[in-house]
Amino acid sequence: MLLHVPPAPAPALRSVLTALGSPTAVREAPTPSLRAAQGPVTPELPLPVHVLDRIAPAGTPVTRLAGWRFLIRSGDRAVAAADTMLTPDGWAFSRFFEGPYIAATEHALRQAEAMTQPYQVRLLSVPELYMLTLWLHEDCAADGATGRPAASDLLVPLAPAPPGIAAHRPHRVADLLPVLTLRVTPAPLLGSPA
Repeated sequence: MLLHVPPAPAPALRSVLTALGSPTAVREAPTPSLRAAQGPVTPELPLPVHVLDRIAPAGTPVTRLAGWRFLIRSGDRAVAAADTMLTPDGWAFSRFFEGPYIAATEHALRQAEAMTQPYQVRLLSVPELYMLTLWLHEDCAADGATGRPAASDLLVPLAPAPPGIAAHRPHRVADLLPVLTLRVTPAPLLGSPA
C-alpha cells in the first residue's frame, strides 16, 4: 500500500537543510546520533504535526497545525528528527532531537505500509497525556496542514504510550477518542467533606 506523504512547505524544508548544513546547529543539538553520523544526512518523510487542543462537547477533536517534522536519515536508518514551526516571518527550523519516538515513528510507518487501504500520514500530539500518534487520514488528497481527525481515521499510538493505551496498535478515532476524552477531561470537584 502506498502511504501519501503531504508535501511540506518549501521554506520549512529549506530551513532544515540550512540547519543541517550548519556545523554549529548540529554540534550544539542534543543529538549524539546526529553528531556521530558518518556520511551525508538527509531530511525525509515530512509529517505535519497537529496538536489536539481540546475535544468539543459533541466529541469532535479540535486540532491545530504545530509544525512539520522531518526524519533525518543517515544510511539506512533515521538518526534524529528536525522540527519546524510557523513564525511571523514564515516557516523556520525549531530543533533537532532524538529519542524513542524516532524508531517508533519508523515502526508505525512500516505497519501502515502493510495495510490495504491508502492513507495520508500525519502526526497527532496529545500534550496532556505526553502522547504522540501516527494519524492515518483517509482523505489522501487533503491538505496535510488542515483538517480534523475523522471518525474512521486511524491513530497509532507511538511508544512510549500512556499506561493503558497499547503502543503500535491502530485504533479508529471513534474508538480511541472516548478514552482520550476521559483522560484529558478534568475530574469534577467534589463538595467539601462534612
